[in-house]
Amino acid sequence: AAIVLAILALSTLSSIEAQKGGFSVELIHRDSSKSPFYNPLETTSDRVTNALRRSFNRVHRFKTNSVPTTAAESDLTADSGEYLMKISLGTPRFDIVAIADTGSDLIWTQCKPCSQCFKQDAPFFDPSKSSTYRKISCSASQCTDLERTSCSTDHSCQYAVSYGDSSFSDGDLAADTLTLASTTGRPVAFPKTVIGCGAFNGGTFNEKTSGIIGLGGGQVSLISQLRTSVAGKFSYCLLPISQAGNSSKINFGSNAIVSGPGVVSTPLVKKSPDTFYFLTLEAITVGTKRIKFTGSSLGSEEGNIIIDSGTTLTLLPSDFYSEVESAMTSQISAKRIEGPEGVSLCYNAKDEFKIPDVTVHFTNADVKLKPLNTFIRVSDTAICFTFNSLDGVAIYGNLSQMDFLIGYDTQEQTVSFQPTDCSKN
Repeated sequence: AAIVLAILALSTLSSIEAQKGGFSVELIHRDSSKSPFYNPLETTSDRVTNALRRSFNRVHRFKTNSVPTTAAESDLTADSGEYLMKISLGTPRFDIVAIADTGSDLIWTQCKPCSQCFKQDAPFFDPSKSSTYRKISCSASQCTDLERTSCSTDHSCQYAVSYGDSSFSDGDLAADTLTLASTTGRPVAFPKTVIGCGAFNGGTFNEKTSGIIGLGGGQVSLISQLRTSVAGKFSYCLLPISQAGNSSKINFGSNAIVSGPGVVSTPLVKKSPDTFYFLTLEAITVGTKRIKFTGSSLGSEEGNIIIDSGTTLTLLPSDFYSEVESAMTSQISAKRIEGPEGVSLCYNAKDEFKIPDVTVHFTNADVKLKPLNTFIRVSDTAICFTFNSLDGVAIYGNLSQMDFLIGYDTQEQTVSFQPTDCSKN
């Protein structure tokens, strides 16, 4: 699922005003007709299959033996990003579209002059045309706090980020004004935002994108840099795949507070690397059977599962998944059939059967899923379970998050869930 943030260019809202009132931005599914990735020839099942493939490519960076010690080296399959974001950089504002990623931190885009760049359809950002662009000094804390930086001959900071699929970006670490569009009609400007201006970039990038926007928990991510302006709060509401032509919102600041009927909250656990959003899973109930979670490669106690809006399926360690699948199959009488690669449990879509209730038990938060969260039609003949196993990893994916308003409060260290019709949010 990809987000494109529409530009509504009226007067600019200051970051101080944003802190007081909050703001919201349009959230658009990757496969929507509003997305630059939209392919009118694809069927819904094609899009589901493609999402599963992107999801499994992406998930390799969450494995214990590939989780880096620093956010700047997060293992990422760059072209599998499920979201896109349109932002503006510089003065005057220059629009770019980049992969928005909840599992990485640095905001970077391809810049002129470029010694090696991947092909992109849009023009490159030209820092010489921006009156507010400034290179960051080697001695500045923004440079010394990052891993894999070096000093150029003019004493400016050079960054280098690399990802698990061999994608990379090297260039100038800089500060410039970053502007986000808002559904209020007033763009929101954030001066002196740290960005990477990439002059040497490559990998599996699509020509529709120009870089990456990190939405993780690390210090140089968009969320962390906006923290004082938005009080460390953001929320989103993911539309079901069947409603990909519609749009919902991603909210910041006071607009991102999740409250009211049905809200449950669980602690956001601080662990290394700080890029990822760790929660604690205690059990999963399928129908009447509660299955205790004994841990994953992320640990057996607190912070044993990552919530990720860019991973499609909910992925669980093999032994635990087998228990969950067994509980599901024992309560469904329909004919089991072979599904596409990447899914384990599928049934004939023409058979009518009752889907057992599934409740995910996080610490202090019981999240009761709807049938649309637990089974998805992947073809004309197959409907499949949205949970699967993968090498000890535990990730709470976006199919489980659909039609929930999910709020992150990085100051209070909580994640909140509220059942919601995202098409009306």
